[in-house]
Amino acid sequence: MGKLTVECLDLQNQRVLMRVDFNVPLQKGQVADDQRIRAALPTIDHIIKNNARLILMSHLGRPKGVPVAELSLRPCADRLAALLGRSVQFVDDCVGPEVERAAMDLHPGQVLLLENLRFHQAETDNDSDFSERLAKLADIYVNDAFGTAHRAHASTVGVTRYMAQSAAGFLMMKELDYLDRVTQNPRRPFLAILGGAKISGKIDVIANLLPKVDHLLIGGGMAYTFFKARGMEIGNSLLEPDKIDLASQLLERSGEKIVLPVDCRISDLFDFKAGRVGQLKEVPVDRIPPGWSALDIGPKSISSFEKHLSGARTVVWNGPMGVFEIEATAQGTYAVAKVLAKITDQGAVTVIGGGDSAAAVRKAGVQDRISHVSTGGGASLEFLEGKILPGVAALSDK
Repeated sequence: MGKLTVECLDLQNQRVLMRVDFNVPLQKGQVADDQRIRAALPTIDHIIKNNARLILMSHLGRPKGVPVAELSLRPCADRLAALLGRSVQFVDDCVGPEVERAAMDLHPGQVLLLENLRFHQAETDNDSDFSERLAKLADIYVNDAFGTAHRAHASTVGVTRYMAQSAAGFLMMKELDYLDRVTQNPRRPFLAILGGAKISGKIDVIANLLPKVDHLLIGGGMAYTFFKARGMEIGNSLLEPDKIDLASQLLERSGEKIVLPVDCRISDLFDFKAGRVGQLKEVPVDRIPPGWSALDIGPKSISSFEKHLSGARTVVWNGPMGVFEIEATAQGTYAVAKVLAKITDQGAVTVIGGGDSAAAVRKAGVQDRISHVSTGGGASLEFLEGKILPGVAALSDK
């Protein structure tokens, strides 16, 4: 990728300031899901084994620039210590004299975790003074937080202006390698699967991928704006009225590339907040009655998608096929996840673009059979849009 990486650094006895993504769910003061912490372990282990003094920083939640006790990173320090089998020191702030003393007092191989960066508004403002105060803590900077690489914040961009060397960690390298592999030089046939609620969130992804893919499979709520563009009745299904013309243009431009569902599971009642659906039935996409909502792709659509995917050599997936948060309308999403696991077993490269799709493959129990599941939904989406990620661009060139 042309950027400096952690394996190229002389780490011996250096202080390393490392940006991690410990934005994990907490429950009763403990880490409820440590997947993101585990994802950073290869880089953490590498730095420790090279006798460096490691200072970790992260955000957690959206405290909006003020300390919030429930969003403290202290539980992450406890969980990391358990995973490493060694103590992890913790300080109640991320800048200031106390933090500087703690960083200076570290011995080779020791680890210090700073308090939530977003307790300071200066973090998201990419404030230069705040960035410089962070940089004072160490000699070298490593970014292993792919999930925040699309944010130009003090800990991802600003800090690099005050460091002699800024390098990518192993997780960052892995994420960029897989995403680059599927967008720049994919083995063919190359297919993309896009789902989720709205076209508006995926316009740039569609525009960037359409010229590159052999087929683009579309499911989820966004499919019904395409059907409306064809003049079809969609009942109470999700619709973006201001995107109907765009959907029509995309269908015209795509030729035979865009593949839409042929049937769907519909309900006469849908309450997402309560997790409740009414009567469910399967109908062709051109037979949705007024007042009913399409909530998942149907069995014929699953078969159609499986047929298209069966010979694929590269697949990237972003967005569920329906309301997968409710078990009764998750069948299509889980079926696609299982198809991807099957073709991965057969040698295909499959990449899940984080967010809901990553949650879906975990729920389907096939996460370990996918080539790569991204840890950054927003960052992977912007990469697939063809955008430059500020957190990557800021790193030192090789």
